[in-house]
Amino acid sequence: MGSTSTETPFGPSAWRFPDPSDLADGEDFVAAGADLEPATLVEAYRTGYFPMPLDRRSIGWWHPDPRGVIDIVDFAPSRSLRRSCRRYAVTVDRCFEQVMHRCADPRRSGAWIDRRIRDAYTELHRLDVAHSVEVWDDDALVGGLYGVAVGGLFAGESMFHHATDASKVALVALVEILRSAGSTERRLLDVQWCTDHLSSLGARAIPRNDYLERLVRAAPLDPPGFREPADPPPDPPSPTDGDLS
Repeated sequence: MGSTSTETPFGPSAWRFPDPSDLADGEDFVAAGADLEPATLVEAYRTGYFPMPLDRRSIGWWHPDPRGVIDIVDFAPSRSLRRSCRRYAVTVDRCFEQVMHRCADPRRSGAWIDRRIRDAYTELHRLDVAHSVEVWDDDALVGGLYGVAVGGLFAGESMFHHATDASKVALVALVEILRSAGSTERRLLDVQWCTDHLSSLGARAIPRNDYLERLVRAAPLDPPGFREPADPPPDPPSPTDGDLS
């Protein structure tokens, strides 16, 4: 990772990330070092990188190949998930730090979010770059997600749930927020790696070159306005409803 300065909306970044088009196919972990300043993080996401701690001192930078994405044009929650959307209340950016704290629970398998990450993304939230979606059952926070919005890219970082379907409901709300911003076919919802859980929600893995092409198309767009989502859409009609053909 070079130290040549690059400009971001938050001033110059002291770091220049490797050109991702030069990375080896199938390479995920790329570099270690740098810092978690807002300018560094924004530059990282603009080029497809994201950080995760390697140990208590070092930060690693990843650019997975293949990359997990969710196509927001084709995203279609199941009937049972639509019912869950009506069971819970959803808010946006109401309690970002609490969502990060729940996502960082060290009892979770593969927990990786430490104090450095929490502090860095809380600052991004203060700068209106990182956002959260919260899911409530009455007064209890039972699910949510957080991530980073840079141009037309939303990079999902982590999600949690303490009630059935609660993290899935947060994802449905996020997709509606991204759709409401327009230019839906150009927006990019990045989920990093395509886990079984995310695959069940429609995530799929694409080659790095395809991801980079999508990133270029998304870059000129304005980020969505993170406002409270509208009521979930009604269930689609069953095959016995309406006209028969």
